[in-house]
Amino acid sequence: MMVFVLVTVSFPLLAQVKYVISPGSELKVDGGSSLHDWHMASSDATGQGQFILDAGKLKGIQSLQVELVAETLKSGTKGLDSNAYKALGTGKNPKIKFVLKDLTGAGSDFTAKGDLTIAGVTKPVSFPVKVTQNGNKFSFKGSYDTKLTHFSIDPPTALLGTVKTRDEITITFNTSFQPSN
Repeated sequence: MMVFVLVTVSFPLLAQVKYVISPGSELKVDGGSSLHDWHMASSDATGQGQFILDAGKLKGIQSLQVELVAETLKSGTKGLDSNAYKALGTGKNPKIKFVLKDLTGAGSDFTAKGDLTIAGVTKPVSFPVKVTQNGNKFSFKGSYDTKLTHFSIDPPTALLGTVKTRDEITITFNTSFQPSN
């Protein structure tokens, strides 16, 4: 009996808990054109993961996936949205998806590595992430700079080619996860 107690005390109890994305999580895409900068945002992402907890604190993530229907990204300008959906080929590739492969770091500073799929093209990505905890919820904030052409997307043009979208974009996320219960 004493050996069991010593073994139990010597090794912390790690728990795997299923988490899902919380309402209000936001994903943004920022870019520019020869005319003006533009911004698209969505709060309609879905996602889930298996978090590894030790005494209620995040120790790691076994799996995590976030998906977004691309046409939930809105700029507030119908023409810009339409051009963006056409460039993304949302009829054939309706979702943007991130699958975490590795999360390293400590405290609140982590590096996420995974596969990002945009317009049907999947690329390995790596970016810094700030992780904070509020009760049993975990928030992940960060951004990733990339190019449209990296995902085989031709930057859209408008007005007979006089307005050209810049290749560079920034994807920003502010997501929270809560236990699925």
